[in-house]
Amino acid sequence: MSPAKGTSPAEELRVDGVSVELAGARLVHEVSLAAAAGQVIGLIGPNGSGKSTLLRCVYRVLRPAGGTVRLDGDDLHVLTARQAARRVAALTQEHPAEFDFTVAEVVAMGRLPHRRGLGGPSDADRESCAAALRGVGAGHLAERGFPSLSGGEKQRVLIARALVQEPRLLVLDEPTNHLDIAHQLEVLALARAAGPTVLTALHDLNLAAGHCDRLYVLTAGRIVAAGTPEEVLRPDLLAEVFGVRATPVRHPGTGALQLLFDRLA
Repeated sequence: MSPAKGTSPAEELRVDGVSVELAGARLVHEVSLAAAAGQVIGLIGPNGSGKSTLLRCVYRVLRPAGGTVRLDGDDLHVLTARQAARRVAALTQEHPAEFDFTVAEVVAMGRLPHRRGLGGPSDADRESCAAALRGVGAGHLAERGFPSLSGGEKQRVLIARALVQEPRLLVLDEPTNHLDIAHQLEVLALARAAGPTVLTALHDLNLAAGHCDRLYVLTAGRIVAAGTPEEVLRPDLLAEVFGVRATPVRHPGTGALQLLFDRLA
């Protein structure tokens, strides 16, 4: 994989005291986190802990009941939709409605915030889209209908669409879902190489350990730990939050932290 060309400079993300309510229930409680420009920040936590809800607030599907989300000091929720789309791209767990667009057409949607007037894609847009598809190993799918793809192929196409949007902040909600092992290992490396600040929710703690600069642990909608992977992925915390016995080991080739898991007795 190779990064898409033309990515805009990364920007600093600050989430300050954000709470989120749905149907009268508070799902996220006064969460604060920060990402320096270009960092990869991971959200980890059990199912139902509030990770996806918080991400939806960052990419503006939900409005915070309290607190602010700022990108380089600008409140994202007061920007116009076009202004926000030029700075933030998201890969969500929900695929778009599966109209019979080709893969090339789906990826080209990522260029819409940058187009002027009602014209179609420029030659530069088309080249950027083709490069992004090649980068995620999906160049050969360009003329296929999007609904005909496998789950993993769709995921790679949607990653390409997010990258051609040239975001300053890339929000990824479980980006390795449906991907085979090779593409799981490559997708976060691709996101980092493309240049934006990255905020991602991950279930795979070994991927989080290997690719994130900092981790935030959520449970019941609250941050219970934050720090580097070395500081956060401790056996006592993982037992408390995830209900598993974790044994830290070192990768024999890279020396990176890895975890082996067992059920608690």
